[in-house]
Amino acid sequence: MKALIAAGGHATRLRPITWTRNKHLIPLANRPMLAHVIDKVIDAGITEIFVNVNPGEGDSMRGALGDGSDKGVRIVYIEQKGGARGIAHAVANAEEYLKGDSFIFFLGDNILLGGIRHMREKFEREHLDCLIALARVKDPQRFGVPELDGDGRVVRMFEKPANPPSPFAVTGIYFFSPEYFEAFKTAKPSARGEYEIMDVINWYIEYRKVGSQEITGWWKDTGTPDALIEGNALIMDDMPRETYCIQCTPHEEAQIQGPVSIAEGTTINADCMIRGPVTIGKNCQIESSYIGPYTSIGDEVKIKDTEVEHSIVLNGAVIDTTRRIVNSLIGVNAQLVDCRRSHPKTGHRLVIGDNSFVEL
Repeated sequence: MKALIAAGGHATRLRPITWTRNKHLIPLANRPMLAHVIDKVIDAGITEIFVNVNPGEGDSMRGALGDGSDKGVRIVYIEQKGGARGIAHAVANAEEYLKGDSFIFFLGDNILLGGIRHMREKFEREHLDCLIALARVKDPQRFGVPELDGDGRVVRMFEKPANPPSPFAVTGIYFFSPEYFEAFKTAKPSARGEYEIMDVINWYIEYRKVGSQEITGWWKDTGTPDALIEGNALIMDDMPRETYCIQCTPHEEAQIQGPVSIAEGTTINADCMIRGPVTIGKNCQIESSYIGPYTSIGDEVKIKDTEVEHSIVLNGAVIDTTRRIVNSLIGVNAQLVDCRRSHPKTGHRLVIGDNSFVEL
C-alpha cells in the first residue's frame, strides 16, 4: 500500500500567515503540521509516500520535510497540474505514481488522536475497496456527510448538505483500491467547477465494497486560526512525556512546571515562569515573562515582560509588551511592542502576519 498526502491549496482562511508560506508547514508543537501527518502514515506501515503540492513548491516542501531517507521511507513531492480542480482531481494527478496499488489518501491539514494503522488493517481484513474515516461533529453541514442504513453501512455521500442525513463528517482520511482511477473517469465537475471526492465514493458505493471507521478520539481540520491553535494544543497533549526535554540551562530561580521542552541555546532568566505543556525552540531569549500552557515558540524568538498562553509564535518574532497575549498566532519576524508599559489586565487575541510591527 502507498500513501498520497494532499498539501496544496492557498489556505485563504489563514491569511496573512499563509501569504508567505504553505499552511502545511506552519509548526504545531514546533514541527511542521505535515510532519505529524507523515508520522501517522509511517506508523501505519507505509514506506512509499507521495505529497501533492502547489506548482513551484516542490523544492521548498522537500527542504522542510526531507525525502524520508532518515525514517527509512521514500517521500516524493508531486506538483499539481491543471490548477485547483478539487481534491478528487489531486488524486488523479498522481495516477502514474499510484496506479495498480491500493493507497491511503490523507488531507494534510487533518490531525487526529492516535494512529491509522487499525484503519489499514480493517481495509485489508474486510477486503474493502474503499474505507472512509468519520467523526461525529456538531455541524455536519460544513463537511461531506454519509447516509447510513440501519446496520451502519454507508449508502450515499453528500457534499455539505443543508439537511445532513447523519451527525458524521468525512474527515479527509480515505483508503482506496486501484479502481479509483476508473471511478474518477465517471466524475463530472460540480457547480463550483471541482471534481468532488464524494462523487468518487458514491461510485464505489454502487459498484464496490465500502466501509467506514469512526474516529472516537479528537479530530481537527486545521483550516482556521482557531482550529490551528486548538490543534497545536491537542498535539501537545498527545506527545509522549519523554519527548519533552530541556537542552539548555535556565536560571536556577526560574520556575518551570509541567511538561516543558526547551531547545539548546535558549536563555531563561530568573524572573520567568513556564508552565507546560510548552515547547520553545533554539536560541530564544525569555526575560521576565510568563509562558503558559499550550504555547509553542519557534527559534530565535525574544519575549520580554509579557504573558503568552495558548498561542503559536513563529521563528524570529519579538514580543515586548506588558499585555497578556492569548489564543494568538504570531508570524515569522513579527514584532509586538508596548507603547504604555502598563500592567496587563485583559487578554488580546491576535493573528499577526510575517514581518509585521504592532504596538499595544
